Amino acid sequence: MPSTCTIVLWKTLGFVRHELSSFISQEVSRCYPRTKVSQPSHIRNPEHLLLFLLPQENLISWIPENIRKKECMYFVESSQTSDSGVVCECGYLREQHIEDAAKPPIFLGKEWDPSRHIQEMPTDAFGDICFTGLGQKMGKYVRVSSDTPPRIIYHLMTQHWGLDAPNLLISVTGGAKNFIMKPRLKNIFRQGLVKVAQTTGAWIITGGSHTGVMKQVGEAVRDFILSSNYKENEIVTIGIATWGTIYNRDTLICPMGGFPAEYVLDEENQGTLSCLDSNHSHFILVDDGTHGRYGVEISLRTRLEKFISDVIGISIPALLQTIYNAINNGTPCVIVEGSGRVADVIAQVASLPVSSITIALIQKKSRQLLTIFREGKYGQQDVDVAILQALLKASRNRDHFGHENWDHQLKLAVAWNRVDIARSEIFTDDHEWRPTDLHPMMAAALISNKPEFVKLFLEQGVRLKEFVTWDVLVYLYDNIAPSCLFHSKLQKVLLEEKEHTAGSKILRSLYKRSANRVTFTMDPVRDLLIWAVVQNRKELAEIIWTQANSTGILLSAKLALELIHAFLISAWLGVFTECYRKDEERAQKLLTRVSEAWGKTTCLQLALEAKNMNFVSHGGVQSFLTKVWWGKMCVDNGLWRVIVCMLFFPLLYTSLITFRYLSQEKRLQPLGCLTRLRAFFTAPVVIFHMNILSYFTFLLLFAYVLMVDFQPLPSWREYLIYFWLFSLVCEETRQASLYFKDFWNRLDVCAILVFITGLTCRLIPSTLYPGRIILSLAFIIFCLRLMHIFTVSKTLGPKIIIVKRMMKDVFFFLFLLAVWVVSFGVAKQAILIHNEERVDWLFRGVVYHSYLTIFGQIPSYIDGVNFNIDQCSPNGTDPYKPKCPETNEDSKEPIFPEWLTVILLCLYLLFTNILLLNLLIAMFNYTFQQVQEHTDQIWKFQRHDLIEEYHGRPPAPPPFILLNHLQLVVQRILLQKLEKNEEAALLSWEMYLKENYLQHQQCQEKQSMEQRIRDIAQRYQGVLLSKGNLGRNLVVWAVVTLAVHLGKGGNAHRTSEDGEALTWSGLLASYTRPSSKGVSSLCCPFRVDVLADLLNSDRVKRTGLVEQRLVTLEEQVRQKLNNCPG
Repeated sequence: MPSTCTIVLWKTLGFVRHELSSFISQEVSRCYPRTKVSQPSHIRNPEHLLLFLLPQENLISWIPENIRKKECMYFVESSQTSDSGVVCECGYLREQHIEDAAKPPIFLGKEWDPSRHIQEMPTDAFGDICFTGLGQKMGKYVRVSSDTPPRIIYHLMTQHWGLDAPNLLISVTGGAKNFIMKPRLKNIFRQGLVKVAQTTGAWIITGGSHTGVMKQVGEAVRDFILSSNYKENEIVTIGIATWGTIYNRDTLICPMGGFPAEYVLDEENQGTLSCLDSNHSHFILVDDGTHGRYGVEISLRTRLEKFISDVIGISIPALLQTIYNAINNGTPCVIVEGSGRVADVIAQVASLPVSSITIALIQKKSRQLLTIFREGKYGQQDVDVAILQALLKASRNRDHFGHENWDHQLKLAVAWNRVDIARSEIFTDDHEWRPTDLHPMMAAALISNKPEFVKLFLEQGVRLKEFVTWDVLVYLYDNIAPSCLFHSKLQKVLLEEKEHTAGSKILRSLYKRSANRVTFTMDPVRDLLIWAVVQNRKELAEIIWTQANSTGILLSAKLALELIHAFLISAWLGVFTECYRKDEERAQKLLTRVSEAWGKTTCLQLALEAKNMNFVSHGGVQSFLTKVWWGKMCVDNGLWRVIVCMLFFPLLYTSLITFRYLSQEKRLQPLGCLTRLRAFFTAPVVIFHMNILSYFTFLLLFAYVLMVDFQPLPSWREYLIYFWLFSLVCEETRQASLYFKDFWNRLDVCAILVFITGLTCRLIPSTLYPGRIILSLAFIIFCLRLMHIFTVSKTLGPKIIIVKRMMKDVFFFLFLLAVWVVSFGVAKQAILIHNEERVDWLFRGVVYHSYLTIFGQIPSYIDGVNFNIDQCSPNGTDPYKPKCPETNEDSKEPIFPEWLTVILLCLYLLFTNILLLNLLIAMFNYTFQQVQEHTDQIWKFQRHDLIEEYHGRPPAPPPFILLNHLQLVVQRILLQKLEKNEEAALLSWEMYLKENYLQHQQCQEKQSMEQRIRDIAQRYQGVLLSKGNLGRNLVVWAVVTLAVHLGKGGNAHRTSEDGEALTWSGLLASYTRPSSKGVSSLCCPFRVDVLADLLNSDRVKRTGLVEQRLVTLEEQVRQKLNNCPG
């Protein structure tokens, strides 16, 4: 092999793609003559192929220098016979030895000794293995000596093969031949094994052959990959096999590396040898220089597993020599009872009494390392629980229940995500956990999104105020998944901050910090809730919000995505409903409580900023808004009474208007005259109607001036308009903070600016008329502002939203219409008229006339029949007439192609009048339906905006509002601060009712029909697993009894898997048959989940006696089980 191999890529030479590929292949073949170069399917470009080959070159040089194989150096004829001919003591044929092995002079006259006659040399089989056939799966392989140090192999796997260090090592050992396992147990084993691997990031180590348990493991990984989003290389399955027992191993020999080496899986002709399993991802082929001898890999496999277990902490293998070596190394083992052969023997012997001192001693010292998995003991599909139990037993005994071991056990439970094991095995009376000891695991559970463990840690006394610190919060944000949308936004912000870091450090000493600088205070619940919400982790947010107040929930809902947003709003509405049901006044104070931790805002403000209509339309919120709208008056007062008192206010001192009282003491005292007057005229409902009356007066006066009294010198009426407008400007200035938030305020600004522009022109004598035109346009905008008053009406209010949304539809529709108008207009103008240079008439011909054509105003000159030369200008010299079309100089008749213009006109009208206009109508109809479905919510949301505006508005209408601007200090109920003691009591009351709400929700879930059916189905599952056929018969009996009871009310139909509708009787007949003893027996395999499927039908939900029947059946089954033997 050459020392270097340089593949030069000259892009400037202009190689085409196939020439470049040929060039690379030739260079590789020259450097590595025995390497078969095949371009991987995922590499499309020759440049990428070059980069792909560079790591292979490093691997080709590293493996022969560090990894060896074994060869027999002395051929000694064996007494054993072989179908292939004479074999050596090593098992290989004479021609399979190297050339000098036939009669080496140094070994003459000596007996064959493997320690002397088998020697090591650089390995000649490594690279990528490609299993030919359907799918063509790829993997890594290497041939190693049986004496290879484990650290070399581990270095190869992690550094050159690119495997991540495992969190757990699972070593599976079992029968390689005639391996028969029950189908049910096979499914349990396969599902549990893959579940552990994908949950904990484990390596699975097997014998690697396409037989027995190794084949089962490979198929389990294959099925999981096909049914999930996992890639083939994400579950590491390592096969450690004996080189001398592999069929077709010659295809793997390639001294310079096989990239790839094609391997044919041929089970028919393998004989006593074994083929490699195509579902494994990596192969370590152990060579001791012999052929056909199984078990050679056991020693190296044990040492490798011991080495990896020392690196990662612990491992799990299971067959006599392997188990013996594993237990001697302190490695826990899991035996699957029922898998047959040796496993069943070990499982039975492990429970027998000790018969000798030696066995007793071994059993006493190492019994905890042996775990027997019996079907039904840990559940239907819980091999992973058995593995976890083995690890817990091993770690428990290691340090005699030391503190460090408890932490290790908890780490295992978190990694497995088995909160049930943690509750029953770890959080017991044997060890007392301090809350601070759980902080590391709390952070791990949060990062790995395991809400059940977070809930468990909170129950065990972890306080968020002590757990969440600056360092913990930074650590949590550092570990946000890169796939999360918030991660990219966070990285962008951090990069922007880094750009200013250097300059800020230099300039920091040049300025003083403001004494009023706002400081960010830590709030653990708030910060943790936001962290969960920005990642859209619904379950975590659900647990954390129980520690937060209502303001935090609404702010989180504002930040949340669609899935978690609905839950947070539902949760807050549930708590608020509970508070509102208990105490209406206190619940409404929660709406206006200012929260310091959440930016000095209120629940109501957050809901409005998030545009949450569900919140605003809640009955409690609407009741509060109604009280604000009526001020200190009772909400039962009719609107006609308010209008009458506005026109004749002395009626206030009668019983026509009633007022509400804020306290019981004031209820006994009559209201004074000034108090009644102030309470009436400061109510938002009165302010609203007074402003309407004032605005109508302003518009009438404005219209009168424009049409009747517009003199060169302004009259007193016009000066009154100017003064009136000045008061409006002052009011809009007071509301300046809302300009860019509210559409109506922006409309007010536009009207005022247009009015000021028109006023400026009007005051200049030379522009008096343009000034009147601009003021007329301002009048139109002021009239549009009248639509805002309709929002108070439940009927007309939503229609304003419809108009606003339809305006958006029209805006986008105009783009489509403009295409047809301009295209037809330009074509028509070019065909009819030659060189029209007047811009105004050019615009008329292209746009104006084409647009009017849609509405039926068809130009007369487009058709020669209606052409009149007196209506146009032949040379385009008359500024009031269009230019005439192309005409005959003699007859003065048009010569343009009338047939073409008529066809274009017909097509134009077809697409614009019929197609586009109907499209616009359909868009309007869709918008109307959308708004109409949520009319009530939209009106209630709009109603709040109106109430908020007039609640903060001075009582006097324009122009008298100027007096209020001078002396009135507006007090806002929505922003009133509560006293400290009152706020603390209010929060405690809210938390108390929230706990009541949560308990009520949990009780409802437990008592729901679906949950009770699940509980009973789980109990029947235990019956099936523990009682065998007897349990199956009892479950069938229970289903028959329940089905017959439910079927009395009618036929309950259910669709089976093949789409066939079955009645209760037909379904039960397919599962049961009567026996001689009068008890139904099973005639086909019965699954307990059929019970849940049967009971989940709509018929069950409509039956009133189902709950009572379920309880009766449960009691009957329990009694029968108690009477059963065993």
